[in-house]
Amino acid sequence: MIAATPAPPYYAVIFTSLRTEGDHGYGAMSDQMEALAQQQPGYLGMESAREAVGITVSYWASLEAIRAWKINADHLMAQAQGRSDWYSHYKTRIAKVERDYGFEAELY
Repeated sequence: MIAATPAPPYYAVIFTSLRTEGDHGYGAMSDQMEALAQQQPGYLGMESAREAVGITVSYWASLEAIRAWKINADHLMAQAQGRSDWYSHYKTRIAKVERDYGFEAELY
């Protein structure tokens, strides 16, 4: 699903990762973190894809909202487990979205 974001400007957190072998509870924690993020002030939406490289983009109203999510206690715990159990490499990038546009086909 493509996130329904408001008119820019807003912010995107782009999390790119390489996974380790095995699940080790990753799926359950991923679902839990997505549900928790949705409850955070300033959360706008999320998109995710995984093949050899995983990419998750979350959208936020402000840099302050991103900072608050980064230091959320449950999210901090998941980040630590990610470093110890789930990821062999990851990179987080934060970008300001200044323009967006798209296309949606009408289905009859």
